[in-house]
Amino acid sequence: MQLQGESLPASLRAPAPALAFHANVVSHNSVHIPPPRVGPIAVGIKIVQSEGVAALYTGVSATVLRQTLYSTTRMGLYDVLKQKWTDKDANTMTLPRKITAGLIAGGIGAAVGNPADVAMVRMQADGRLPVAERRNYKSVIDAIARMTKQEGVASLWRGSGLTVNRAMIVTASQLATYDQIKEGILERGVMRDGLGTHVTASFAAGFVASVASNPVDVIKTRVMNMKVESGGVAPYKGAIDCAMKTVRSEGVMALYKGFIPTISRQGPFTFVLFVTLEQVRKLLKDF
Repeated sequence: MQLQGESLPASLRAPAPALAFHANVVSHNSVHIPPPRVGPIAVGIKIVQSEGVAALYTGVSATVLRQTLYSTTRMGLYDVLKQKWTDKDANTMTLPRKITAGLIAGGIGAAVGNPADVAMVRMQADGRLPVAERRNYKSVIDAIARMTKQEGVASLWRGSGLTVNRAMIVTASQLATYDQIKEGILERGVMRDGLGTHVTASFAAGFVASVASNPVDVIKTRVMNMKVESGGVAPYKGAIDCAMKTVRSEGVMALYKGFIPTISRQGPFTFVLFVTLEQVRKLLKDF
């Protein structure tokens, strides 16, 4: 959905089977085409019809590697900073410090996980290309190895600035919101420190993170996925150029394309993340 409204390079403009509903839209002078109004269910049905149910799990190996590198780094570093910056007397940490810790932890975590992130974006977007032009990565390892060989090591960090910015926004909003809401619930005695509190705070954190990060996520996806023809000009010069072309051709709300799938993913993911984290903390206290 984040790639809807964006046309392919000139040689690739034949519509892919998974997104055949783009067929009647043509663009000659722009990177973009008028955005089709297609929701997540319609996109999901088109993908299943043309590529099978397994296509909904395309790039899962890259997703697992990305989370292994990115999430463990940012969560661990955030906890380290939280311990250092917490007021020992009041046993609290101010909101600005929480946000700062989230920004630092998210940025470093994103830099570590960027190669897997690029692989994930490309693998998930492969189905919209004509069959002859698909990359057909077998796994995240194959994707990283081929990118390194064909495009150089630097390609593994394509869009890294956007990835870092997105991760900083997500981590700062997600972790700071979770801690702030959890502390507020406990201070006011609304609920005890248990599953109910963790679920409430985690879903609120997931919503805030989705709203804050979606615009950067759309731009990041487009920049990472862009394919430059041999001897041709890149569709985007960078993040700002991508944002300006997207907004100019598709409107400001184009930056919130894919918001429903994003929040549908962030909600359960954030819930599992924080509930698991709280249980791990409890176990570690016993050692």
